[in-house]
Amino acid sequence: MGDTGPTGPVMDRDEVDRALARLGAEHEAIETSLLALQDHAGRRLLEGAELTGVTAERWSAAEASITLLWAYFDAYTGALRTAREIRSRRRWSSREDLVELTELLRGEAVTVAGSAAATAPAPDGRPGRLSERYTLASLVERMNQLYATSLDMVVAADAVWSALPARIDLLAAELRRTRELAHSVGVRPGEHPAGDDLERITRTLTRLREQVVSDPLAFWTPAQGSSAPGGGRPDTTVYDREARALEEVRREIEAVLAVRQDAEQRIVRLRDVLSRADRTLAEARTARGEVLAKIAATEVPVVGGPPIVLQEQLAAAAEYRRHAQWHRLSPLLESLEEKAEDELLRARESLTAVTAPLAVRAELRGRLDAYKAKMARLGHAEDPELAEKYEKARRMLWSAPCDLRVAEQAVLRYQRAAAELLATAPRVPGQAGPVDRTGPGA
Repeated sequence: MGDTGPTGPVMDRDEVDRALARLGAEHEAIETSLLALQDHAGRRLLEGAELTGVTAERWSAAEASITLLWAYFDAYTGALRTAREIRSRRRWSSREDLVELTELLRGEAVTVAGSAAATAPAPDGRPGRLSERYTLASLVERMNQLYATSLDMVVAADAVWSALPARIDLLAAELRRTRELAHSVGVRPGEHPAGDDLERITRTLTRLREQVVSDPLAFWTPAQGSSAPGGGRPDTTVYDREARALEEVRREIEAVLAVRQDAEQRIVRLRDVLSRADRTLAEARTARGEVLAKIAATEVPVVGGPPIVLQEQLAAAAEYRRHAQWHRLSPLLESLEEKAEDELLRARESLTAVTAPLAVRAELRGRLDAYKAKMARLGHAEDPELAEKYEKARRMLWSAPCDLRVAEQAVLRYQRAAAELLATAPRVPGQAGPVDRTGPGA
């Protein structure tokens, strides 16, 4: 290749075609990543939350980076479209075309103009300029940098929100039960140290939850030496400390209960466990009838009845306590507590086993609708063969009784048809798929 231009040797037709193919693949991968970031649950939560502290600062920068990412992507798309148009002018490109293509594909031919280029710092840390010029390769590298930092922030915030608030709520529920138990035995703030500890834990958990919701990144510990987006874990130091404190208080209250009314409370707990087991079994029997009516061609296990022997032993324990027969009551209570927990576990397992077909049907329905929404977004909602397979699967899943095996095969056929349609659908050069830039509220 003897000819040269401002950007070096002029590319030949084969080099141009290979470069365009590579750039097209990069364009598709970048678009997929940007759409995934746009639809990320963490980004939607950040967009609608009232943020404070480090999260507010980083989200402001991340929003600017995401806006800039789309501006860069638009510029990249435009440059790729222009290059394809030049290449499509003639089957055998002229030297002028090749010079122009070489400049576009290798030179700093992409300009990001306007205020968008000033919304994020440049790679060297300097403030962004009102317009910047890039080669296509450097523009891809810049987009990768912005995407990685934005995704890292979104994933970290989402991980904290997914982990800590739910755990705090569970601990708060346990705290409420412990406070009620404490009050029942006279353990109150100002009268007993355990009561003061319960008040302090309550205040700490309330404040912790507010801070986690408004500033999740303050509770994020990045992984050392990890460059992957979202590498790290939620910082549960405060939560763990309060959980340990609550456990200590609970043990102290249980010691008070053991002194005052150990036997009575243990019998009450046993009655509660067996009652929950009975209610769970009743719910399982009701659910079994519903499953048999709605689901066909599936094995639904039979739900057993409540164990009469445990109720008889519980009545015997109450008699032992009433007559102060502690030497008989103690081993009976120990045996009953273990059997009652086993019975509750068996009841829960029965309920889970009985309702499993309904859960499978719900999963198949969700999967079918998700694929339909995806195909509609990609412009294939009106495909007759795809629509026919969807309707068949839908009728099977929304009819009663539903044959899960047949319905699952119908959903799989719809998925395979969707995948084949996407694989064989013609792609117009320079025309990208639909891009959702309107935010989660659209």
